[in-house]
This record gives sequence, structure tokens and C-alpha cells, in this order.
Amino acid sequence: MDSGILIALGAIVVFALLVISATVKIVQEYERGVVFRLGRLIDMRGPGLILLIPFIERMMRVDLRTLTLDIPRQEVITRDNVTVNVNAVAYFRVTDPNSAIVNVADYVRATSQIAQTTLRSVLGQVELDDLLSERESINLRLQTIIDEQTEPWGVKVSVVEVKDVELPQSMQRAMARQAEAEREKRAKIIHAEGEAQAAEQLQAAAIVMATQPIALQLRYLQTLTEIAGDKNSTIIFPVPVDLLSTIMNLGDIVSTTAPAPSSPSPSPMPPLPPTPIRTNGND
Repeated sequence: MDSGILIALGAIVVFALLVISATVKIVQEYERGVVFRLGRLIDMRGPGLILLIPFIERMMRVDLRTLTLDIPRQEVITRDNVTVNVNAVAYFRVTDPNSAIVNVADYVRATSQIAQTTLRSVLGQVELDDLLSERESINLRLQTIIDEQTEPWGVKVSVVEVKDVELPQSMQRAMARQAEAEREKRAKIIHAEGEAQAAEQLQAAAIVMATQPIALQLRYLQTLTEIAGDKNSTIIFPVPVDLLSTIMNLGDIVSTTAPAPSSPSPSPMPPLPPTPIRTNGND
């Protein structure tokens, strides 16, 4: 008899605990509870203590915090027929818990699938150079398209970022050669610009020295000072170019005015002796 009473009391306690657990719910600040009564959507409750009608009402929790969704690496063919592997990350949160529970079976998985599909579709419409340089505009376009498609589910996609773009080895080598050629091109242009500026400065210096002879003498002295600073044993005396040209002009004048030397007249050749003629005795 006593054992039967204990069993009955134990059953009552267990039933009471089940009723309490089905009646009393605690929802956190970052959560909301979507309540169904006999399968029909009633309302959204929380946060805090929530009382339900046991075995008649049922509650499903929805997290309202921003969730991070890693979009797996996708093989994409760009508009200019280059195959790349791209992965991305998306940040989203639930703004309407009722729609997130009623309109879609699993809003996290559904958002992940639509993000993968949109990533392949959008990147397939851009060229490789735009994918590498216009990353911000592509991210904004992805975010807009994915957010429009998840809006009926009560999901707000706030940010979509393309994380990594993996190029084929052949394309990487081609881009490296292109970058090297661009650097060589810039180096040659800078060198040419430097030569042009140096020529302009030399022209200006030549004009100053032509108008101010003392400036040329000061340049000679500066050159001697620079040569002497290296402990050289050779002494160089600069000679003005004008003096050299004058000396050369004098040499030309002397060579043109001097009389040409008379060539000795050839002596007349002596006459050749007559050649004797031999005759036979019979003649």
C-alpha cells in the first residue's frame, strides 16, 4: 500500500514538472518567442517570463542577433572567360521572427543557398579586372540582391564581402609580367622626364654663363676643387672652349695664306744610245 502511494506521488510530481516546464518559459533579451496555439500563429512574445497554456500553446525561439554566414568557395567563370575560385562572408539578422518561422523552413540554410547562387551569378557578369579593382561596388551589388530575396523571410542582410579571389597559376604569372612591364614603363618615363628637366636646366645655365663670363670661371674653380678633393695626383687645367676655337681658326688661316712649296722640275732624261744592228756575212 505504501509503495503504491509513493508511485502515485512520484507520478504526480513528474506530471507537475512537465506542466510547469510547458507553461513557464524564459526568453533572453536577444531572443523572441513565436507562439503557436494548436498549430496557429498567435503572436510574438518576449523577452522575459512567458506563460503558456500547457499542451495547447507551443513556442519557438528566434535569435535576433547578427549572424555570420561563411559562403563556401565557389568556382566562377568571369565575363572574360577566366576561371576563379571565390569565397565570401555575409552578415544578416532576423527583423521579423514571425516571417522567419512561418515563411521558410530554415532561414539560415535558405540564406546560405541564395547567397551562393547570387555570388556565382553576379561574378559571372563582371570581368576579372573589375573583380579585382571594383570590389566595393560588387559587394554592394551582392548585398542588395541577396537582401531583396530574403526580405519575405524577415531576414535583413546588412553586409556581403568577397574575401578571397584565387587565380590560376598561368593568370598569376601573366599578371606578374604585366605589372613588371608597367613598372619598367613608369621607370623609363620618369627617366625621360628627368633628362628633359636636366636639359632645360643645362640650357638655362649655358645662357647665364654666356652672358656672365665670371660664372664660367667660377665653374672652372669649382671643378678643380672637386677634383682636388679626391686626392688625385693628376692636375687638370681647364682651357676655355673659345680659346681652343680661336687657336684652331688661326691654324686654318695660316694654312690657307702660306705659299705652296714649288715642286722641283723633273730633269730631262738623257737620250738612249743607238742600238747596234747585227748582220750576217752572207749579206
